[in-house]
Amino acid sequence: MNARAPIPLVVVGGYLGAGKTTLLNRLLADAQGCRIAVLVNDFGAVNIDAALVRARSDDVIELENGCICCSIGGRLAEALVAIAARAQRPELLVIEASGVSEPQRIAQVGLLDPAFRLNAVLVAVDVTSVHDSLRDPLVGDMVRRQIAGASVVALTKADLAGAAAVARAAATAAGLAPHATVLTARRGELPLPVFLDAGALPAPGSAARLDGSGWQRGAAAGGHAGIRSFAYQTHRGFDKARLRHALASAPVRLLRAKGLVRFDGDPRLHEVHLVAGRMRLRPAQGAGLRDPALVFIGAFDAAAEARLRACIEAALA
Repeated sequence: MNARAPIPLVVVGGYLGAGKTTLLNRLLADAQGCRIAVLVNDFGAVNIDAALVRARSDDVIELENGCICCSIGGRLAEALVAIAARAQRPELLVIEASGVSEPQRIAQVGLLDPAFRLNAVLVAVDVTSVHDSLRDPLVGDMVRRQIAGASVVALTKADLAGAAAVARAAATAAGLAPHATVLTARRGELPLPVFLDAGALPAPGSAARLDGSGWQRGAAAGGHAGIRSFAYQTHRGFDKARLRHALASAPVRLLRAKGLVRFDGDPRLHEVHLVAGRMRLRPAQGAGLRDPALVFIGAFDAAAEARLRACIEAALA
């Protein structure tokens, strides 16, 4: 199984009633032919969320009466093993965590299991109630941890609150999750690049391909203003410690970074993955991988892209 391409994994979390199922149903409605498997962990004996999601997808795995915030085991592990072993794997696995679980714990699967690749930890935040939840002595700490572990914070129910309330919620989320990209999900809509890759890595030297297909350099990806991507390509090797530092201290808010690089003194290509401050560097396993490139996806403008390029270039050996 390890020789097969990993399955992109997105964990969707957020406190009870924050709008997780609405976000998920909108993704399924706009899947553009992508095969999406959904693992729903509702809290209670009857999995209502799974029933709501099944209306839009035939590939729903239910974990009833479960709080998978404490350990990654039991039925969750069994479900993941079964998905990884399928002859026809899904092109995206979305785990909808229960409203009282910590999605970042589930996301560790994307770092520890080579059958999966973590694409995002998405946490829904209800603009109308988040500050009340944070002040609640019973659940405040849990809500705070949920937000702090996000790579993407989706502000929901913005249509029920004024601009000032949305701005306040965005500031609170940014303070709790400094690595996260904060987006407003209007009617549950988020840009597709939050969940999955819209294009492959560009071929070296093919500027027209980079600008003309897949990710559009300097433009909003997925139809959402502010989401951009660019590819950094070089055949030079990086200093491993300096690249780790550059990625960990990137001067822009990134949804994620990914790609293939070479390190000074090591002829092998290495995979690079960065999501929500979590980083993984390991030797590339796939056959036929030859061309190094790094792709950065996030909410940044041209000036921020230039700062990020300079930061990455400073890590070259």
